[in-house]
Amino acid sequence: MRRTTPLALTAAALLLAGCGSQEDTGSSGKASEPPSPTRSSAGCAAQAELKAADHGRTVCVTKGGEIRLTLDGTKARPWKPVTASGTALKAINTGFVLQPGDATAAYQAVAAGTVKLASSRPMCAQPTAPGQVSCEGIEEWTVTVRVS
Repeated sequence: MRRTTPLALTAAALLLAGCGSQEDTGSSGKASEPPSPTRSSAGCAAQAELKAADHGRTVCVTKGGEIRLTLDGTKARPWKPVTASGTALKAINTGFVLQPGDATAAYQAVAAGTVKLASSRPMCAQPTAPGQVSCEGIEEWTVTVRVS
């Protein structure tokens, strides 16, 4: 007979409670680090790389700079394609291979201004059989990009 330790029970309880969590760090389970920019003299980055954990941030890039982002999802909880509101960024080829559920995007900063990047995905996997519990929650992701 196998013994169950209090640590194992705690881990199982946290795993079961994870579907209602408000913050998701992507499928890797690691929070992303702040964008690792190359700073200009104006204090804005020449480039920035964004992840799911950057939700709610504001980043600044210089005109001519690049923003690249990867939101790690799953087949059961896929990210919608990233949208950009505003004209300061121009979509460019991401150069990444997409995995099912991921959303990737790349932009070049073409004009001064502010752009909001956004995506969303279900907070829980949808039921696959009758009688399973349904989850209607949506996880939002937004980042504000300032181009100067």
